[in-house]
Amino acid sequence: MILQTSNVINPKVTFFQGMPFLLLVIAISLIAGLVWSWPRLITQDYSAPKTKITIVKGDMLAETTHLVIGTTDTFDTETPIIISAESLQGQALKILYGGDLKELDAQLTTALAGKPSVGTIAKAGKQAQYGVGTIATVKHAARLIFFLAYCEMDAFNNAHSTPDKVWKSLLLLWDEVSKKSNGGTVSIPVIGGGLARISSVLPAQDAIRFILLSFMFASRGGKICDELRIVVRPEDYMKLDRLELQSFLSSLRSS
Repeated sequence: MILQTSNVINPKVTFFQGMPFLLLVIAISLIAGLVWSWPRLITQDYSAPKTKITIVKGDMLAETTHLVIGTTDTFDTETPIIISAESLQGQALKILYGGDLKELDAQLTTALAGKPSVGTIAKAGKQAQYGVGTIATVKHAARLIFFLAYCEMDAFNNAHSTPDKVWKSLLLLWDEVSKKSNGGTVSIPVIGGGLARISSVLPAQDAIRFILLSFMFASRGGKICDELRIVVRPEDYMKLDRLELQSFLSSLRSS
């Protein structure tokens, strides 16, 4: 419309006419479209509190930061009979502990010392229940691993959870992180799928927003860590509405 108006006002100006200019407009449009749609890092810096949130595609166990690994309220570790060897916890046992089940169990026992159990359950494996939201914080090299119990185990060793229990667990997690991480960067997976069996209720996009909201709400009481990294499996990352998540991150700046 602008070009048509220009042609009416200045009919002698022919620069904006013809095939060369049309090709130029098409080229500019294509370049602008590519720039707009090119994959960008989903990240946001905040000043109150001074922290940063980043959502990345990757492998949790390749992160060199503090880690959050989901588990059940019985803190079972044995694979593959009780805990799937393909789960994040199962892979952590294999990769981070070299498959040394006794070493992991010893560290968890030490971390849980002083935390009262809330009951017992008759089943194979561990039977003491510590309750949803219990965190066993263990030292791993120069970092910490926060084993977060956000699922309950039943008598058949099936883990299950609910959005309410995930939310409660996340709020307790941030309290633990703020006390023990000494700042730094904390990496967390998408909580809610797999182990919790609530991916149909809390799909990855919503689970990420759940994590973000709980983190920002908890941050109102004080800084939790320098950076929170939400690490998403590649197959889930490709399904995310990344522009919407970036917009959501930006909307939290006033929190």
